Amino acid sequence: MNPPYLTAEALDQFIQTAIAEDIGPGDYSSLASIPSDKIGKAQLIIKNDGIIAGVEIAQQIFKTFDERLTIDVLKNDGEAIAAGDIALIVSGPSASILSAERLVLNCMQRMSGIATFTHLLTQKIIHTKARLMDTRKTTPNFRLMEKWAVHIGGGVNHRFALYDMIMLKDNHVDFAGGIQNAVRNTQKYLRENNLNLKIEVETRNFREVQEVLAVGGVDFIMLDNMDYNTMRKAVALVDGKMSIEASGGITEETLAEVAECGVDFISMGALTYGAKALDMSLKAF
Repeated sequence: MNPPYLTAEALDQFIQTAIAEDIGPGDYSSLASIPSDKIGKAQLIIKNDGIIAGVEIAQQIFKTFDERLTIDVLKNDGEAIAAGDIALIVSGPSASILSAERLVLNCMQRMSGIATFTHLLTQKIIHTKARLMDTRKTTPNFRLMEKWAVHIGGGVNHRFALYDMIMLKDNHVDFAGGIQNAVRNTQKYLRENNLNLKIEVETRNFREVQEVLAVGGVDFIMLDNMDYNTMRKAVALVDGKMSIEASGGITEETLAEVAECGVDFISMGALTYGAKALDMSLKAF
């Protein structure tokens, strides 16, 4: 089941904008060199091992650009892939295949890299209850695809944007004059505007964890850049009253130790900004 942000409208807007960016008034290289009635086939060849992502959006891109194109899917989103695998075969007007080629590859290579990295990291904490989450540290205008890739790789999507959840970070707390003010102001604002949003508060030390528990009415607490001992103390103090997210400075090497502290979620911006794209190509045959 796809995440709720993957609406038909959102996907169509993404595709139309991306086509306009890459093709504009026309792919003159293909239009000039290939007869308009030329029909061909091309196969998408995988060049790295990993987890594939972006097959569904690739189908939509091809069909949106030219509904005469047909796609035979050989590897579905979330499946393991190996170098040499064929992910899909696209058939139809040759010029249309080439016009859509780069947009399809850009999405699939980037998404597959993120899905692969997410899958790798989730396996490191599979022995714990912690779930791996993404952040808003995404590429402008490509967030939809990047968060989708995290989902495909087995991760959890944090809030999609600023409008679907309240997160009171350190700067919010400092500007508001403390945790109590920030939380109570937020609760009042939500009531007055008839908004039903979850509230998360970032904490920087054990004292701030205590402050969040004292004010109450919070759904998630973030433990930011805390050492293992402090995290364990915080988990014991919270004692299931709210969900706990660990964040800040967590690496592939330290991930398992953080998970073993007993937190519910671990967020890593590197899932989206640090993943290396998987290599693949579309070749006529």
